[in-house]
Amino acid sequence: MNEALYDSIVLDRARHPRHAGRPAAFDAMGAGENRMCGDQVSIFRVGSTYRHEAVGCAILAASAELMCDAATGKNAGEIAILAESFEQLVRTGQENPDLGDLNALAGIAQYPSRLRCATLPWSALRASLAGDPGAGDRDHD
Repeated sequence: MNEALYDSIVLDRARHPRHAGRPAAFDAMGAGENRMCGDQVSIFRVGSTYRHEAVGCAILAASAELMCDAATGKNAGEIAILAESFEQLVRTGQENPDLGDLNALAGIAQYPSRLRCATLPWSALRASLAGDPGAGDRDHD
């Protein structure tokens, strides 16, 4: 199990985002905010790819980045399964070979106060899929 909170993949994705930035046009959007710490994220679906705007900690940014990678090309059902697997990963710390680089966030399980940082982008993604852009704001762990 990867117990390091700031794994090299996490730091790389937080410092060098590949999916960051609001697209000029998008098919769907979801947003979320953690009012306890100020983290904010918006997820945008453009065709079968995803982009994000994340303002907050490195865990939030890395989770949004890795989520965009993992969700690209998947349908809503596949994303729902992926999201469930990810939430199990960050709650238990038990890595899942099907999650690839998302396993870098397994160390979150050792820091329950950071769970919301990692899951907020996923809440926003679910909101975008449900057609309720602000649902991520109402989804609290």
